[in-house]
Amino acid sequence: MQVVSGTVHAPKVHFEAPPSADVPCEMLRFLDWFRRTAPDGSEPLPALTRAAIAHLYFVCIHPFEDGNGRIGRAVAEKALAQTIGRPTLTALAATILAKRKGYYDALEVNNKLNEITEWIAWFAATVIEAQRRAIVSVDFLIDKTRLLDRVNPVIKERQRKALLRMLQEGPEGFKGGLTAGKYTSITGASPATATRDLADLVAKNALARAGERRHAHYTLAIPLSPVAPVIINGQGNVE
Repeated sequence: MQVVSGTVHAPKVHFEAPPSADVPCEMLRFLDWFRRTAPDGSEPLPALTRAAIAHLYFVCIHPFEDGNGRIGRAVAEKALAQTIGRPTLTALAATILAKRKGYYDALEVNNKLNEITEWIAWFAATVIEAQRRAIVSVDFLIDKTRLLDRVNPVIKERQRKALLRMLQEGPEGFKGGLTAGKYTSITGASPATATRDLADLVAKNALARAGERRHAHYTLAIPLSPVAPVIINGQGNVE
């Protein structure tokens, strides 16, 4: 199995999995390593280090035709849970999805050499970012529930539809804010109705308004907390 790009006559190979005949042996070696490096194993490793290596090793072996990335993330979360002693609450999949290009670039750079310190730093930073994203998501879910419980009895269905569309974007917020034009697109309301509905949502403290007239835009009247990227520098410190 190969991951390639470019033209047919001059392809660029980004990754090549081991021959299928070697996969059973490689998986046995991987499982032996995973047991030895567990917290109660003979060669325990720090949680983030072990999770990073486990994910990279698994996706490099590439034992399945499809789903190796998803299973690899589950393996990493298993490694973290074994050290903590309970299931982890991390938005690892969502964070990797948000950093997809960087993820594939990091995999490509680090699947060719035994020196994988750069990968460990990248993955560890991603896990820390995922934990922060999970905490922010839980807080947002609580605020979202409180907002809807408060305004649902007193707003129209089209207003509810617009709010739900904004809430769908999560803690990152509705890109560019909600405008009267976007409200019309979402709900099908006329421009005049859109203006009235938005003013009503501001009065009910469901939305906050910024700007005036045609520059007016609206944001949710709950805290929004975009998660900043986490970087681990060459000294192993989080930036």
